[in-house]
Amino acid sequence: MSASVHAAAATPDQPVLVVDFGAQYAQLIARRVREANVYSEIVAPDLSASEYAALSPAGIIFSGGPASVNVDGAPAIDPGVYELGVPILGICYGAQLIASQLGGTVTRFEAGEYGRTDMTVAGGDLLEGLPRSQSVWMSHFDCISDVPEGFTVTASTEHAPVAAFESDGVCGVQYHPEVSHTPHGQAVIERWLDRSGITRTWTMANIIDEQVAAIREQVGSGRAICGLSGGVDSAVAAALVHKAIGPQLTCVYVDTGLMRKNESDQVVETFQKTQGIELIHVQAADDFFVKLAGLTEPESKRKAIGETFIRVFERASAGIDDAHFLVQGTLYPDIVESGGKHASTIKSHHNVGGLPDDMTFALVEPLRALFKDEVRKVGTELGLPDEIVWRQPFPGPGLGVRIIGEVTPDKVAVLQEADHIVREVLRDAGLEREIFQSFAVLPDIRSVGVMGDERTYGYPIIVRAVTSEDVMTADWARIPYDVLETISSRVINEVDGVNRVGYDITSKPPGTIEWE
Repeated sequence: MSASVHAAAATPDQPVLVVDFGAQYAQLIARRVREANVYSEIVAPDLSASEYAALSPAGIIFSGGPASVNVDGAPAIDPGVYELGVPILGICYGAQLIASQLGGTVTRFEAGEYGRTDMTVAGGDLLEGLPRSQSVWMSHFDCISDVPEGFTVTASTEHAPVAAFESDGVCGVQYHPEVSHTPHGQAVIERWLDRSGITRTWTMANIIDEQVAAIREQVGSGRAICGLSGGVDSAVAAALVHKAIGPQLTCVYVDTGLMRKNESDQVVETFQKTQGIELIHVQAADDFFVKLAGLTEPESKRKAIGETFIRVFERASAGIDDAHFLVQGTLYPDIVESGGKHASTIKSHHNVGGLPDDMTFALVEPLRALFKDEVRKVGTELGLPDEIVWRQPFPGPGLGVRIIGEVTPDKVAVLQEADHIVREVLRDAGLEREIFQSFAVLPDIRSVGVMGDERTYGYPIIVRAVTSEDVMTADWARIPYDVLETISSRVINEVDGVNRVGYDITSKPPGTIEWE
């Protein structure tokens, strides 16, 4: 691995590409690169070398993956990528792929390695300055037994004779430096960036400057409207666009009837009175309930909400001259999860998957390259108050995707009260900042209960609370039992029609944060 590689500033025009070979950690790799102040994007492995070159990468990282390089049909990379002269780092499967394609040997050992493993460093540029003996996180069965000609083995473990290897411009590690369970993992990623000559200058200030310029170029002298949902994404998007075009922006708050309790009043107060942004408040609950009547399938509900949202927008903007642009708080996880040429669809997002084909607006999406924590940093940089920046995420379709089955006004009223109690109890317990997202779900079932010596047949409420850095992965929050007990007691006693409370302990993956 050479320290004299031509310097490159990783920006949206010259990113570090993370090639996703199906690893659960591909998005996390991209996040870790960004934490080092380097812009990164996730791509699929099926691009040709010329397509990679056209993206002008400052560097390329091959992610891990569940396959074996020795089976037919295993994901591979165009061999021409190695001839591009771009620094390459392979992680787990990515390291095995490098070894296999360049002439090394990958063998299945009798004992794989999973979880924390002791690794011994033998030298090399990539691991220079790190402890000779260190703990790393492994997840593999195949091992590299022979490295390609010209490569040097720089680390090993008991069951992996090649835990790290490198040559001029290309290196690989068998373990996962991107996970927190590898104590020196971030240092390895940053060292790879530095030794590859990739300058680390991508900051929130740069993002704002770049997006302000891009918004001005796109919108010109026209007008834009922004749909405010009350969440951090639309709020930061609105503030960023307002910084770029000022009074050319009008924000429209559509009260869908699917908002959290008291949220409509909070949105109007925050943006109209304290931020000085022109705001149109549209009360359109009846429109949405009519469109949702009889719908039970999640994607149908999402698309109905998305289409109705746009139609209401079109009516609200009819009197605004030159309103040809629609601002949305689409984030990078929305793009990845909604699918496209380089990603399979997990679920369509309101921001990217529920819009009608005949929409009359051109989209302005200044946050589409960012993860959630980066959006919060941008919001702080723009001077937004903490109560906006740290507001919990709320999906575009609102409570419509937290009510399983048909959405009705009565069900919304039940869920609003239960959800308010969940969030209030967690706030009073001092857990609000520790929990990334917390809310109540109303499933489409009834359960038998006993209240006041009488049989009841009411709704259960499912409590969902997760911790997460970037939405791509999440873990269920370990809420103390006494807090859960308070939530259950209050919901059952204070919300008519509810007689049971459950707690969702599913992580993401395999589940998603939202139920629909």
